[in-house]
Amino acid sequence: MGLKILAINPGSTSTKFGVYSNEELVFEKTLRHDVEELKNFEKIIDQLDFRKNSILNCLSEAKIELSELDAVVGRGGAMEPVLGGTYEVNERMLTDTRVARRGEHASNLGAHIAKDIAGIYGIPSFIVDPPAVDEMCDLARITGVDGFERESKFHALNQKAVAKRFSKEIEKDYDSLNLIVAHLGGGISVGAHEKGKIIDVNDAFTGDGPFSPERAGGLPTNVVMKLCLSGKYSKNDIVKMLVGKGGYVSYLGTNDGRKVSEMIDAGDEKAKLIYEAMAYQIAKSIASNAAVLKGNVDAIIITGGLAYDERFVETIKERINFIAPIIVYPGEDELLALTQGALRVLRKEEEVKVY
Repeated sequence: MGLKILAINPGSTSTKFGVYSNEELVFEKTLRHDVEELKNFEKIIDQLDFRKNSILNCLSEAKIELSELDAVVGRGGAMEPVLGGTYEVNERMLTDTRVARRGEHASNLGAHIAKDIAGIYGIPSFIVDPPAVDEMCDLARITGVDGFERESKFHALNQKAVAKRFSKEIEKDYDSLNLIVAHLGGGISVGAHEKGKIIDVNDAFTGDGPFSPERAGGLPTNVVMKLCLSGKYSKNDIVKMLVGKGGYVSYLGTNDGRKVSEMIDAGDEKAKLIYEAMAYQIAKSIASNAAVLKGNVDAIIITGGLAYDERFVETIKERINFIAPIIVYPGEDELLALTQGALRVLRKEEEVKVY
C-alpha cells in the first residue's frame, strides 16, 4: 500500500494541490483566486484560512479521505537561508514566514497550510527545497563592493528535483555528480551543482543573470545608475521595470514565449533578435558555470516552461554542446517534487532537516 501525500503549492493568484499515492497522482486541482477578492486581505498571511478552507472544501467534494494521509507538504517560502532538503515545519519557520522577514510572497503560506491540515490528523508536515536554499561557496558571494554580497534566491525546488531525477536515471548519486541546471521560466536561474550542492547560482528573484520573459536580468551598472538618478521613476517603478516588466515584456509587450515564437514565424525581426539574445545570455551563463566547475561537468540539464520550445533549446545548444551532454526536462512538476521530498524522508532515504 502506498504512502499518501497531500502536496500544496500556493501561487500569487492560484493554489495548486494534489494527492499522491507514492509518486502516483490520485487527484489534482488548481484553484484560481480573483484578484479583487484577494485585495480584501491586507497581508498574504491573512489569506491562510481562506486558502486552507478552499482546499479542504474541494477535497471533501471530491470525496478524498484525508484521514488516510501520511503527510502534508507545502511549498517553502521566503525564510532565512538554508541548505537544500526536506524540512519539518516548526514554530520558527511559521514565525519567519508569518512576519515575512525576507519578503511577502504567496509561497509563505505553504508551511502554514501544511501544518494546519496535518495537525487535524496528527501527521507530519514538511516543506522541500524552498527558494531560500543557499549553498553558495564563498567566492560566489563576492560582488566587488565591500558590504554587499550576492544572494541565493532561485528555483531550488525544480533545480534539485531534475538533478535528482537525472541522477536516478543514470543510477548514480546526486552527491557524486557535477551538473549545470538551467531553469527557464518567467524567471531564469542557472546553477552549478557540485557534488549535491548548488555552489553558484544567479539571484533570479531580483533579476540577476540572463534576462527572461518578464525580468530584466543583470543590467550594466551605468544603466541602473541612470534609472535611479533620473528622477523620473519611483523605487516601485524601477522594481517593476526590473522584475515583472523587463525582458520580453519590455521589448515585445508579452511574457508568453509562445506568442514570441508566433511573432518570429510571422516575420518579426525584432522578436527574432530578442529571442536569440535571451538564448545567447542563457548560453553564456551556462558556460560561466562550467568555469565554476573547472570544466568537470557530467551533464547540462535544461528545464522549465521555455524548454518546451525545441527551437529555443536548439539555439542554446548550438553554443554549449562542447561542454557536456545536454538533457532536456520540459516544464516543472512542483507538486511531484514536493511529494518526492516528503517520500524520501518517510522512506528514511534522507534525514529530515530542522529549520
